[in-house]
Amino acid sequence: MSRLFLAPMEGVADYVLRDVLTSTGGFDGCVSEFVRVTGSLLPDRVYEREAPEILHGGRTLSGTPMVIQLLGSDPEWMAANAERAARLSPHGVDLNFGCPAKIVNQHGGGAMLLGDPEQLSRIVSAVRAAVPARLPVTAKMRLGVADTSLAIDCAVALAEAGAASLVVHARTRDDGYRPPAHWEWIAAIDAAVDVPVVANGEVWTVSDWERCRAVSGCEDVMIGRGAVSDPFLALRIRGLMARNPSGEEWQIVLGYIAGYLRKLQARATHLHEHGRVKMWLSYLKRTWSQAVELHASIRRLQDSREILEVIEESLALKGFAPDPTPIGVLTGERPLLTIL
Repeated sequence: MSRLFLAPMEGVADYVLRDVLTSTGGFDGCVSEFVRVTGSLLPDRVYEREAPEILHGGRTLSGTPMVIQLLGSDPEWMAANAERAARLSPHGVDLNFGCPAKIVNQHGGGAMLLGDPEQLSRIVSAVRAAVPARLPVTAKMRLGVADTSLAIDCAVALAEAGAASLVVHARTRDDGYRPPAHWEWIAAIDAAVDVPVVANGEVWTVSDWERCRAVSGCEDVMIGRGAVSDPFLALRIRGLMARNPSGEEWQIVLGYIAGYLRKLQARATHLHEHGRVKMWLSYLKRTWSQAVELHASIRRLQDSREILEVIEESLALKGFAPDPTPIGVLTGERPLLTIL
């Protein structure tokens, strides 16, 4: 069986949404938002804040294994922080060489490093030497900065330096998130390296997943925005839910939104809960028309308690309890515990 991973999505899939999305079932693993490494050794509380799964054996509350992702450009500081992170029971340490954000790239991190394969090699080598051999060190990359001329060189540098596997987002930094994703390049990278390659980019539906695997030649796929837009996409791919979304599923989604908001409200480190819910709804609008209506009804609300009241009233009108049975229970699905 091919594996499915939930992608790290800075500013989108924080630990609260990771809890919700992995609770539906179907994912073999997930990756934290990146922890930024500069010129210091980060204290444990930073990792606990960004990836509180480490307080639960390195798993989400539903049991899905979590990998901590680090972002930085200095080999020594990356190694020192990876060594510290490794003591906190993640299921691996992942290195971010794909973030296209301007604020990250201005400091030479993320996708900007794809212009320097030798520096990629130095970072991975240093991290691999610092992390216990039992713990995988992996890397996530794009196809390049402005073009794909160094894509193969970068992938080979990462693999030869010790990366146990590569996730390849099939776009350059300058492509951002504009379609299409160039899955054929993932096939070329897979042929050039001797480590497993995971395909990533522009997988929104079961059909997209099928095409991605066919074109890339990869068994394993990482899903990002597609899972945020359709929380049941992993189950659809597994054949445990209908292949295409239906309006009847909306009440279950609504229950997950309510649960998400309650979790945000319960965690003191979270601010602007109303904005986070609206952001998620902006993705859900791609899949369900009901999300368009709900987004419009709460658009002007700034108090998360008022938003929760609107959601719970809608659930009550449909005859559902505020906390519906998780979809994994309805389908008989159990979380898959394959380690990254």
